[in-house]
Amino acid sequence: MSNTPTLFDSVQVGAWQLPNRVVMAPLTRNRAPGQLPTPIMATYYAQRAHPTQGAGLIISEGTPVCAEGHGYSDTPGLHTPAQIDAWKPVTAAVHAQGGHIVAQLWHVGRISHVALQPGGQAPVAPSAVRAEAKCYLIEDRDGQRSGGFVDCSQPRALSSDEIAGVVQSFAQGARNAIAAGFDGVEIHGANGYLLDQFLRADSNRRDDAYGGSIENRCRLMLDVVRACGEAIGFDRVGLRLSPVMEGNGAVCDPQAQAIHEHLACALGPLGLAYVHVIEGQTGGSRDHKPFDYGRLLTQYRSAGGRGAWMVNNGYDLALAAQALAAGADLIAFGKGFIANPDLTQRLRQGGPFNEPDRATFYGGGAAEKGYTDYPALG
Repeated sequence: MSNTPTLFDSVQVGAWQLPNRVVMAPLTRNRAPGQLPTPIMATYYAQRAHPTQGAGLIISEGTPVCAEGHGYSDTPGLHTPAQIDAWKPVTAAVHAQGGHIVAQLWHVGRISHVALQPGGQAPVAPSAVRAEAKCYLIEDRDGQRSGGFVDCSQPRALSSDEIAGVVQSFAQGARNAIAAGFDGVEIHGANGYLLDQFLRADSNRRDDAYGGSIENRCRLMLDVVRACGEAIGFDRVGLRLSPVMEGNGAVCDPQAQAIHEHLACALGPLGLAYVHVIEGQTGGSRDHKPFDYGRLLTQYRSAGGRGAWMVNNGYDLALAAQALAAGADLIAFGKGFIANPDLTQRLRQGGPFNEPDRATFYGGGAAEKGYTDYPALG
């Protein structure tokens, strides 16, 4: 008899006993006007929180840890008392369904626009290198709100003294998440945002303790992980990585394998709840660039890493079974959960699956269309 778990088996992950191994990946939806969570967000997450029909674990949409961390309009923050209070009905709704939810702590770095920054200042980054990328900006014109993608602004380099403040913003974000009722946090270290920008030589051209060598480029990421773990407990902290993703101005680093193996060895002894790895190009080819994910997992386990290993990108039931057999513990699904609040039940019975409406992925305010109006089975 095989000891390989199935997608529908329960699992202990950090501080949480999860009913299944299906994870709802973080999905930015730009439906929080004024950077405040809304009542319809509580409905949206609760729909996907049922312990047998929905996700065993929900990762929230990207949630900035400070005012400078915003790079898209209408993203809900976690850095003011009003934001903390507005998240409480969302987490309560998930828990009422028997679900678990963590907040994805986010700082976009240079993927922003001056219109989204406090006082119209330049976005911050490892180095003053503008990203060839877009951010989502909603503007009020003649009483009408309309949104679209605009070029990112020229950033300025963080000073060495300011970097300590970034670390503390993440640690405070973790404490705020617990105060808001979240079960824990996921640190967003992926997809070309601030922590990932420090890993890559193309965006990090510093010559101080945070640039140059692999150890130096990994320093901020590890400082943030340790600070969050010390703030709320390492068994309530996860980390998201995207070793070879290109997008948001990110260029694949020629030392990507060595960088992420260095991280894996450093993360192993910390006792994290999980490590979340995007395989290949986010939303694209899984074979985007050569990378040995199996070796990364081996390095993590060899370094004492007992936290769950979560994998993400283009998974279906068959591919999930292969990943679990190869040592993964959790499988994250993104777009599938946009259109299928009961995705786990649909995977269990082989479908049918609702198709997502891409036109409603971003924005919409309090409107149900493309957000809470996708039907469940039956």
